[in-house]
Amino acid sequence: MSAQTTPRSFHVLSSLKWPAIVIGALAIGGAIVGYAVSGVPGLVSGLLGAAMWLVFLALTATSIQVAIRATKDDPGSPVFFAIVLGTWMLKLVLFVALSVWLRAQPWLDPVVFFVTVIIAVVGSLVFDVIAFQRARVPYVGDVELPQTVEDDAADQAG
Repeated sequence: MSAQTTPRSFHVLSSLKWPAIVIGALAIGGAIVGYAVSGVPGLVSGLLGAAMWLVFLALTATSIQVAIRATKDDPGSPVFFAIVLGTWMLKLVLFVALSVWLRAQPWLDPVVFFVTVIIAVVGSLVFDVIAFQRARVPYVGDVELPQTVEDDAADQAG
C-alpha cells in the first residue's frame, strides 16, 4: 500500500511560523497603539499581551510534540490526551494567576492588555480553524484500495 498509515510527525517550529508573524504584528501594533493611548504602561501592556500569546501557543505546540513522542505516533492513546489536556490545564491556571497578579501592577494598562489578549485569542482561534481544515486525517484505516480496474472487477466477482 502506498498510502502513509501513520500520521505525519508534528513539528513545533513549522506550526509556529505563521502565528509568530502575526504575533510580531500584534506586538508592534499593540505597542504603538498602547503607547499612543497611555504611554509606557500601554506599550508594555501591548507587548506583554503578545508575549503571553506566544508562550501559550508554544506550550500547546510543545505539548503535542511531547505527546506524539511519548505515545509513538498514536494520537488515540489516553496518554496523548493526558499530556495535551494537562498542558491546557497548566495554561489555564497560569493565565488566571498572571491575570490576577498583573491586575494590581501600576506599570500595566489593563484596557490595552485586555484588548491585546482578546485579539490574540481570536487569532489563536483563526489558526486553530485553519489547522483543522487543512488536517488530512483518514477516516478509514487499513483498507486496501484496488490499484487497477481489473483488480476492482475481480474483487466484485469473487
